[in-house]
Formats: sequence, structure tokens, C-alpha cells
Amino acid sequence: MNSLIKDISRTKISALALALLMSVSSCNDSFLEAVPETDLSDVSAFDTPARVLSQVNGIYGSVKNGNFLGGRYLVYNDIRAEEFVNRTTNSVTGYSVYQGNQDPADTYVAAFWNQGYLSINRINLFLEGLTANSSKIDATLATQYAGEVKFIRALTYFSLVQIFAKPYALDNGASPGLPLRLTGEISGANAQLKRSTVAQVYDQILKDLNEAEAGLPDTYATPLLRTTRAHKNTAIALKTRVLLAKGDYAGVITEGNKIVSATAPFKSPNRVAHELQADVVSVFRTPYTSNESILSFPMADTNAPGTQNQLGYYFNFGNLEYVLNTAGSGIYANTKWSETDDRRAKLTAQYTTLGRHPLKFSGVSPFTDYVPSIRYAEILLNVAEAEAETGSLVRAQALLEAVRLRSDATYKFGTLDKAGLIEAILLERRIELLAEGFRTNDILRRGQPINSFGAGALIQPTSDRYFFGIPLTEQQTNPGL
Repeated sequence: MNSLIKDISRTKISALALALLMSVSSCNDSFLEAVPETDLSDVSAFDTPARVLSQVNGIYGSVKNGNFLGGRYLVYNDIRAEEFVNRTTNSVTGYSVYQGNQDPADTYVAAFWNQGYLSINRINLFLEGLTANSSKIDATLATQYAGEVKFIRALTYFSLVQIFAKPYALDNGASPGLPLRLTGEISGANAQLKRSTVAQVYDQILKDLNEAEAGLPDTYATPLLRTTRAHKNTAIALKTRVLLAKGDYAGVITEGNKIVSATAPFKSPNRVAHELQADVVSVFRTPYTSNESILSFPMADTNAPGTQNQLGYYFNFGNLEYVLNTAGSGIYANTKWSETDDRRAKLTAQYTTLGRHPLKFSGVSPFTDYVPSIRYAEILLNVAEAEAETGSLVRAQALLEAVRLRSDATYKFGTLDKAGLIEAILLERRIELLAEGFRTNDILRRGQPINSFGAGALIQPTSDRYFFGIPLTEQQTNPGL
């Protein structure tokens, strides 16, 4: 039983009131300003369109919490491998994870789990409330909102299963995955819930995404909403990530073709016109709402990620907890990353004598940079890898070149065979997605050893350090594990 369920049984908060905790409202359908909504009862929570929308916004706000997808989750996935060097030996900012010594008793790792399941329970309660109050809500909006929160549930489960279970690739998903909670919990009655297999968790993720795609709108009226709220292309984009982790390369191509044109210049032919921006730097600068940004989590002074959770705090001179590994195994030292590449020349910098660091995120408190979750560059690389594995090598290389040449126009890959192309695509992911929370998950999904700079060793797939153990607090409250 997760800590949320235990808290509910203790405090006897009504189901829908709990679902509204930390929810937000905005006249612009965004969630930049946090407004507590704890005074709404389950009787009135669905009485007005504004109240229903406030719940949806609150669910987005829950997953973008700094302990989860708004900060630490991304950081920890980057520092586990070889790209960064710890500068402070601060136990509060992931030093044990960096060393490969994460422990189920680690409260910061447990925070991923707790915030993830808190969000899942809010989603489940909302979906049940939506069904129970269908006569009060415009049918089109109800379908859209259900699609949005199912998308968020899929993103949450996928994020959790990536780090708290063996990768799908190791045994086709036969290993224990996560407790699959799909109904709202308002007591401890369902405390004992066994772990579903990794494959079963993936099945549910894809089910949610397929249903989300069907219910979500084609687009929204403003760039802000198209970037911060899920639409059909958002669900499709996440499906390419999930299917890639599953090793379903044909599935990646099928889904990718919905939002990636057959040939260069690559652009979404349907609904939102996603495409690479001419200047990669602009993607990470205000207003953060270009068509390359398929989903980002917006931040504001009133709801910044929180102390020691922010990307700029870790990787920029907010506190500069981690600097780039500029020697040996780090991507910065790789000779295939040209000095003239904009991602190197404009998105990294030397900070005095302390080290070189990324500039994707500012180092200025309160760290309100939007947190990128899905970018079109990733989708092009997802499809490129799938094409290289099982499709067209010509298209795979064209997709790879689109990403590289955007930032390094004179780079030449030459003629690549299948193995060389896959290697080049994986290396390109390390460059393009640096400091965005992809590195370790990219290693795990292919069943490769983690080249842990912090541990000074290769962490093999057979090691119990290869993925995180279920947090001790969960083990203590859920005997079904």
C-alpha cells in the first residue's frame, strides 16, 4: 500500500477532496498558478466546468512535482551513467544514486514512487468521479479530460516501471513489474496488491495511450496549450517511446509515421505541425512553446520545482551539483561531437574552475524553466532507431542527419551499415538529449551494462544495482509485494 492510501485512511479526507489537493486553476487552461482546492466536497467537485478543469490541471501539477517529472526523476536518470561528475558529495542531491548505491530506504528515491502513485490515485479517483457525474459534464469535454488523465497515467506508469523493474528487453517483460492500481483508493482495503509483470504494466500503458489518442483533441488554440496539455500527437509520441523500450520496432514505425513525414524535411503531416526548430537553443528559452516541444511542464514563481529539485540547480550554477565528464567515457569527450556543434558551443559552458556544464536550464532561482518531457527531436531519433533495426536504413540515416545537421551543418556521417547506424543513433541521443533524463533508461532498454562513472565500474544487468528496489516504505505497507 502506498503512503497516499495510508494517509487517506488516517485522515478520512473525502475521495474527491483528496484528488483536488494541490490542484490548480487558470482562466487560460494552463497550470502556472497553484491554487489549493481542498474545500471542495465530492458532492460539488463536478458541478461546474471550472471545477472539473481544476482537477485536470491539478493532475498535471501532481506529476510535474519536483520530486518526480519536474526535477529529480530526470536528474537521477542522467547521473547514474557516465555523462556527469559529482562536485559536492551532497547526500541530499543524489550522491548515492550517482555511486550506484541507491537503497530501498533512500527517502529521495521513495519520493519518485510516492509522487507517482499519488498522481495515479488522483487520476483513478477523477475517472471514477467523471463517470459518476457524466450528466453534469459536456460529453466532448468529458472525453477529452479522460484522455488527458489516461495519458498522464501512462506516462507515470512508464516512468516508474523503467526504474523500479527489470527492463522489458531482458526477458520479454516476464519479471515482476509494479502493483497495477487502476481504481481509486480511499482506505487500506486494497493494501495487499501483488506486482503485475513488466509485460502487463506495458500492456496497460499502451491501452491507456490508445484510449487517450482516441479521446484527445487534435490541437488547442494556443502554442502554450499545445505544449502543456496532451493532444493526439502527444499520445502518439509517447507510444513511440514506450514501443521502443519494448523493442517493438515495427510498432514504433507505425506510430511514428502518424507524426513524422516519410522523407526530409521531417515534419508532422497531421494535426499539430511538429518540426525541429532551426536553432536548437531556442527550444530551451522563453516562451518554451515551439512546435518542437510536444510536451513540457511549465513552471512559475508560485510553483517552481522546489528546493534542490530543479534542473538548473543541479546542472547550472544554481548550485552546480554535477558537471560534465569531459574525459574518458563522457559524451563531451567523444570526438564525434564536433566543437562547432551548437549543442556543444552554445548549450555548454565552462564555469570558472569548477567544470563544464549544460546551459539548457538557467541557474537562476527560483528555476522556472519549463521542463521538457517530449521533444520532436526524440521522436525522429526513436523512428530512426526503429528503421535501422528493422526497416529502411536510408530513412534511418536521413532522420539521424536531420537531428545532427540542425546543430552541426557540416558534419558528415559517411556511408553506415546497420550496426554503424544504430551506434550513431544511440550516440546522437546522448548528445541531443543530454540532461533531459534519458541516458540510463536508454542503456537499460537495450539491456546494456551501466557505465557508472560514480561507481567506477560497469553495473551489469545481473546486478541488483541495475534497477531500483521497491522503496522500503512500500514494502512495509504492502505485504502483497
